[in-house]
Amino acid sequence: MFGRKKTTLNDDLAAEATARPEREGAKNRPTPKRRDQEAANKRPLIVTDRKAAAAQDKVARRAAMSKQRQGMLTGDERYLPVRDKGPRRRFIRDSVDARWNLGEFMLPVMLLVLLLSFIKTPWALLAVFILVYGLIALAVIDALLMWMRTKKKIAQKFGGAERGDAMYAIMRAFQMRRTRMPKPQVARGQHPA
Repeated sequence: MFGRKKTTLNDDLAAEATARPEREGAKNRPTPKRRDQEAANKRPLIVTDRKAAAAQDKVARRAAMSKQRQGMLTGDERYLPVRDKGPRRRFIRDSVDARWNLGEFMLPVMLLVLLLSFIKTPWALLAVFILVYGLIALAVIDALLMWMRTKKKIAQKFGGAERGDAMYAIMRAFQMRRTRMPKPQVARGQHPA
């Protein structure tokens, strides 16, 4: 009644937009109305077609997991879990992967021990005992020596080890090289600088 008509308001905005030149770094468009934005964002809280929603969610999850797995295989920092991220953890991984570790041979030897344990002769039982406890003791000593050397290198490069670094290195040393995730990025003997 007392105000301008909406059609003239829209015409005024259009005329004003054409009158002003576009500026670099500016928005260069009118701010959308709140009710229009809210209407565009409205979605039902409970999906009516649950099967379709579940299938869509499954496809999205599978794609995300595939992307993350590919990143883990290539060692891409963006896709690594939090425990594996950062230059310190990369240095530890490379230090462990660059050497032969006795812990790597635990699983194959334990399979041999399992087969020997079916033989009930005294020599087989003695071999099982020596293999199990001897290999465990040697692997623990090897892992501790590896950690002490790696800790010195970490102190030189990063200013000291953080909490959890020792367990990270030792647990990686006890995994077979093939099964380590993220995959080893260095060859054996290629120690990090």
